[in-house]
Amino acid sequence: MVHHHAKTKFIPLRIAVMTVSDSRTEENDTSGKTLVDKLTAAGHQLAEKRIVPDDIYDMRAVVSGWIADPEVSVVISTGGTGLTGRDSTPEAMKPLYDKEIEGFGELFRHLSYAEISTSTIQSRAIAGVANGTVLFSLPGSSGACRTGWDQIIVHQLDGDYRPCNLIEIMPRMMEHLRSES
Repeated sequence: MVHHHAKTKFIPLRIAVMTVSDSRTEENDTSGKTLVDKLTAAGHQLAEKRIVPDDIYDMRAVVSGWIADPEVSVVISTGGTGLTGRDSTPEAMKPLYDKEIEGFGELFRHLSYAEISTSTIQSRAIAGVANGTVLFSLPGSSGACRTGWDQIIVHQLDGDYRPCNLIEIMPRMMEHLRSES
């Protein structure tokens, strides 16, 4: 159930999208396209979209560039969250986190259960914060991207969503650096 309160000014974020795949191209990347379509329809801006091989170091290099860019507020990746030998998105992302958002993966699997039953245990969807940038890692199917965006991410990137959302705490995600100065 979505909870809204009095309208606040919408804050469009610059969001980067990374498709993790050894085989997808721009022509057949339906999951990446789904995320781009949804974030722009919600009023956010696409910062960049990349298709990156399922390689820990390639993923970290791309995401590290976005984390270092103060113009990128959110990174959403799709793919590489399963259990096969090449699935390595969680292993690539977790070392970059300053903080993990454990509830994201838990809620994603809970919501996915209604759609794919016990197969949801094979999902290692995760999220975290790195250098004030929010990172979401979704499975590679378009359905999983729709579930993650429509039922979780879009609400957390909306300042009107209550009782709380990520928009209102984003300015405070780097406050530990100000206290060290």
